[in-house]
Amino acid sequence: MSVVGAVLLLLLFAVPLMRSICARVPGMLGGWIAALVAGGAVGVIQALIGMVVDGGFRGDIWPVMVLYVAVSDGIAFGACTGWIAGFAVLAAGRFHNKVPAGAGTARGGGGARAAAATAAGAAGAVVLLAAMNLTGPAPAAASRDMEAAAAEVMPADFLRARDSRITDGHGNQVLLRGANVNQLVDLYQHDPALPAVRPLTEADYAAMAGYGLNVVRLNISWSALEPVRGELDAAYLGRVKEAVTWGKKHGIHTVLDMHQDGWWNGPSPEDVQCRPGTEPMWGYDGAPEWATITDGAPRCQFTGRDISPAGNRAFQHFFFNTDGIRDALAQTWGKLAAEFRDEPMVAGFDLLNEPGFGESAPVTTAFKLAEFYGSAIDEIRDAGAQQIVFIEPSIFWSGLGFDTGPVPGFTKDGNLVFSPHLYAESITMDRDLGLPPFVSLERQFDVAQRVAAGYNAPLWSGEYGYWGEDADVLSRMGRYAAAEDLHMLGSAYWVWKQACGDPQNGIGPTGNGLMMEDCATGDDMEPMTDVLELLSRAYPKRAPGTLTSLSAAGPVFELAGSTAEPSCGLEVWIPGKARPALDGTGVTGVKLSRVQGGWSMTGCAEGSYTLNGR
Repeated sequence: MSVVGAVLLLLLFAVPLMRSICARVPGMLGGWIAALVAGGAVGVIQALIGMVVDGGFRGDIWPVMVLYVAVSDGIAFGACTGWIAGFAVLAAGRFHNKVPAGAGTARGGGGARAAAATAAGAAGAVVLLAAMNLTGPAPAAASRDMEAAAAEVMPADFLRARDSRITDGHGNQVLLRGANVNQLVDLYQHDPALPAVRPLTEADYAAMAGYGLNVVRLNISWSALEPVRGELDAAYLGRVKEAVTWGKKHGIHTVLDMHQDGWWNGPSPEDVQCRPGTEPMWGYDGAPEWATITDGAPRCQFTGRDISPAGNRAFQHFFFNTDGIRDALAQTWGKLAAEFRDEPMVAGFDLLNEPGFGESAPVTTAFKLAEFYGSAIDEIRDAGAQQIVFIEPSIFWSGLGFDTGPVPGFTKDGNLVFSPHLYAESITMDRDLGLPPFVSLERQFDVAQRVAAGYNAPLWSGEYGYWGEDADVLSRMGRYAAAEDLHMLGSAYWVWKQACGDPQNGIGPTGNGLMMEDCATGDDMEPMTDVLELLSRAYPKRAPGTLTSLSAAGPVFELAGSTAEPSCGLEVWIPGKARPALDGTGVTGVKLSRVQGGWSMTGCAEGSYTLNGR
């Protein structure tokens, strides 16, 4: 309906514009220019509506960004469809010339108005039909059908996406809150004396469980998983399986994330000549050498690792499937998923971390990214794996706070979660350039949920975090925690441990992450206690039916929910040594168990229910 409404608005503007413009620029070009200007005018109207709907300026310049995007879209739509208006002008002019003299001039200039109206009507009919055809059937209905079919055969202990929620097989809403683990990533090592990653052990999982975390986004590297094309490395796969097993032992789900930063871990050659404004760069992580095609483009970064000619060219070849490398990664996902298809503690598969944008327009990137996602999902399902598939927009989301994602309707599979990285007011370009936020920390949740709704999918932030002065970090983390609770969402903090030799760490005096490292001695330092207190606040790991409200600060919390069927699936994490005092309505059979780092509360709920803890 929004497309139809936009086209009707375009026609409303096009009729008077055609009369005016075609008088000065006759023929097809006049009609095309009229459509172009009308498209821009439609964008302005859309932006004004968006300003009202989104509540105007709220500590950011989001309305300005909406204006920019909407006007650009409108002009692009006019540019792409203006030829139809141009042909209509030609046809209407010829038709008018054949009308007997005086037939269309009862009111002065009526012939010109009639010709313009005829042209606009003809163009509008064609554009409207084309727009409705391009829109196609709503993908949400197909997604729900696929979701229902999958739910019939998926075992109850597997997690699944259901409309805007992640649930278990009993209909309980599940909040996945945890951290990223990068300790299996095949990272570039700049200093041979400083390892790029820290060892991953079961003790890491025990420690995470002690903070109430119930998910790990396990970053893995395609380069280590498939160093030889077509063959999964058995030793590396064994390490991934070992990590999943440790997670299962400690009640922690795993999201397997195919991680990449800058496409691959190769640095700039020593003799590279970088243009002014760019500089040589370290390597990072990602694809194997056999899947990296750069055509000799320079490995020189602009503003950061994600903008380099070599990286952009590598992504371009990936998106356009040069040498079949895009298909190869999809097939790799099928093989990897087959290894975990029977493991319910694998929550799902994150197909590609922060995809680059290649050398094409964002709309092209979105289309090609959707093609990869669709083929990877097919490979995963053909392998018999039914777990959730996590899809990401491009790296632009992390850098801007918004982005176009893969084209909606790219798959009929309904078991999807939309997983942007919610870094607003953190690593976004606005903060780096000293500009007001494009998207505020709080608004980013609304924007992301709106996009997720377009896929009929839940929202889950695969990464977020804030760095800088301690007071600023805690302030922003506190705001993030409050907004996350308000939206009743889960996420994975970046990052659990970061080695001193990690190129993203920059080789400083400490290895950052929640678990700090002293780079001079290699010893563990005191963890980031203040941040961990925010991350380990009370929350429902599972809640019968649907959560309707949530707020928490440390062990103090309030939650409410509603369930159509009685359920004993309520499970709440509560940090601290003191035994919590609980009260509520609609909750029965409450049990409190002392666990590492806090308390686990279980119970049953029926109808509308509330629970408060002190």
